[in-house]
Amino acid sequence: MTKTALYALDFDGVLCDSAVETSITGWKVASQLWSDMPTDTPSHIIELFRQVRPAMETGYEAILIMRLLFEKVSVSTLLNNFTDSIIAIIDREQLAIPDLKKLFGTTRDQWIDQNLHEWIAMNPLFDGIATKLKHLDQDWCYIITTKQERFVSQILNANNLSLPAEQIFGLDRKLSKQQILVNLLANHPEHKILFVEDRLPTLVNVLEDSRLEDIELFFADWGYNTPQDRQTATELAITTINLADFSIL
Repeated sequence: MTKTALYALDFDGVLCDSAVETSITGWKVASQLWSDMPTDTPSHIIELFRQVRPAMETGYEAILIMRLLFEKVSVSTLLNNFTDSIIAIIDREQLAIPDLKKLFGTTRDQWIDQNLHEWIAMNPLFDGIATKLKHLDQDWCYIITTKQERFVSQILNANNLSLPAEQIFGLDRKLSKQQILVNLLANHPEHKILFVEDRLPTLVNVLEDSRLEDIELFFADWGYNTPQDRQTATELAITTINLADFSIL
């Protein structure tokens, strides 16, 4: 008997185009930490951030990316040496990652409190995503993200969409995406699980995890990835899809 599909969907870069909002929030925090940075985010640095965004995994890293771009570190340097660049600035400035995460979240909260309409406008869903989500069986749709869960819910609600809190797995859970998928497999053996993600390293981690060999992987080419990522995905036989493909998945 054919198994019913259960959709496990990344959020940023698959459902939501959050690059502009993430960059501005990162700049807002960075300008609190470094007094030489102006209050308003320069538009050209937002564009540079979008190019670096494929390397970013968790929101707080936007703070450091924006600082490094302000210091005129090149996009290619950040893409090719991302982890080393992040570690170097954390060490140089004696920063603590938990503090950065907290600052990033509270700064977003303040923006939402002060101007929810503007914040939502900076987090549009990709074309056709709202329609797709409305047609999915809500019981078999999960979001797996490194974003804090309350922000996901706010964006969904603003688009007249909703999911139960227990079906949104975000930063708050302190679980890797692999572990969340392992748990979904255990809890839903009667379903085939379709995991849609735009970040290649995440898909590679799943591909290499023997516990997850039954997960069907889909690489979202409209998200935050590079031409090299897309070529590598093809070489690894990971199914690459575009927005039109996703609408009928």
